[in-house]
Amino acid sequence: MADSDKNQSTGMSKSLAAGFAFLVGAAIAAFAAVYLLVDVFEKKQEARQTFFRVVELTDETEDPAIWGKNFPLQYDDYLKTVDMEETLYGGSEAIPRTPTEDDPRSVTSRSVIEQVPELKRMWAGYAFSKDYREKRGHAFMLEDQIYTERQKVGQPGTCVHCHASMYAGYMELGHGDLVKGFEAFNKMSYEETKEHLAHPVGCIDCHDPKTMALRISRPSFMEGIAAYKNSTGIEDYDVNRDATHQQMRSYVCAQCHVEYYFKGEDKRLVYPWSKGLKVEEIYEYFQEEGFTDWTHAETGGKMLKAQHPEFELWKQGIHHKAGVSCSDCHMPYKRVGASKISDHHLRSPLLNINRACQTCHKASETELISRVETIQGRTVHTSKMALKALVELIDDINQAKENGMPEEELATALEMQRKASFYVDFVKSENSAGFHADQEAVRILADAMDFIRQGQLSLRELKK
Repeated sequence: MADSDKNQSTGMSKSLAAGFAFLVGAAIAAFAAVYLLVDVFEKKQEARQTFFRVVELTDETEDPAIWGKNFPLQYDDYLKTVDMEETLYGGSEAIPRTPTEDDPRSVTSRSVIEQVPELKRMWAGYAFSKDYREKRGHAFMLEDQIYTERQKVGQPGTCVHCHASMYAGYMELGHGDLVKGFEAFNKMSYEETKEHLAHPVGCIDCHDPKTMALRISRPSFMEGIAAYKNSTGIEDYDVNRDATHQQMRSYVCAQCHVEYYFKGEDKRLVYPWSKGLKVEEIYEYFQEEGFTDWTHAETGGKMLKAQHPEFELWKQGIHHKAGVSCSDCHMPYKRVGASKISDHHLRSPLLNINRACQTCHKASETELISRVETIQGRTVHTSKMALKALVELIDDINQAKENGMPEEELATALEMQRKASFYVDFVKSENSAGFHADQEAVRILADAMDFIRQGQLSLRELKK
């Protein structure tokens, strides 16, 4: 065969091979494209089906495990709230303890009053001076309430409103009337409420079982937020009717993470917001009401106890101003397959930096943690200074009483003790170590130290 024929034959072979390779490549590409399109279509269909109705949920379905049959992803996250993880200024490691007949818990959290003994002096004569521990996850909220040493001092049934799943109980005791059931619980002793309690706060407390929409189930919040809105000029506010979805992503948390008190003989749970949400507005409300939580065991002062005003402090902070909800940080969205869900493993954002913080903040995890710990460290330092000063004022009042100073002449000092104690407590009992509104937290502590100074100056003038 001539060289030209050989070259021609070789060229044809190469062309055929190239053509075959092209066809094979095209077939593979076509198959991949079809597979991708089918996969995308299936995932879109899966995303449209937000849940599979395995069981029928109603307003009587209180057990989260039953809800979990329809919402296994969210329920699996909810179960993780048993995890005890700590950050530098929050949470707690698991502290082993020997179970007793009165308290079957084998694990608990650290005692705050042992770490910060000034709190015992600030709360002298009040139940919190007996037992106050680091907060654990939502899974423990009812258990820790039942077995706290504070129960031995005596607490009203109103205390269960933020620790137990209440909606079904309200409806049962109120014979279908939520508010009447709420009022019935308020009048009970804590012991009487126990037969109506089965679970910590669960799905039914925040979700409508028919639509899964967020809802407010606590009449105290309904009344409190309406009073606050009225103070801003918005009348007839119905939170379940008027709130946006993004607002509800904070309001469902604010049903419990707030300042409150028990009003009157019926111990009605009230959020003192009719003048506003700032500490001075809440204090003014209590002054007009003439309300007192307890009488200080050392000075005889008429005292106020702040609860856990996360919502009120957050409202003064930069995240609220930017439109960020509680859930955006503590229950951020995540992808599970084709589904987008809120992470129901409620916890500190510092334990979930990627989804909780880096969605908005384009900085490293190390840098973001450092920023938060710097803010919290400054708040904790300032609160220690304020607590130390408050104890000194208590000592000064005690000394004046021992020296025979008439109680009426101690009125200014006692008023400053009451006010400073409430302000310090407002920051100390708030669970972000000041992060929710760092500048506001330090302002409150600075005001508290000024009240202490005024109280001490009044005693100095009396000595003259």
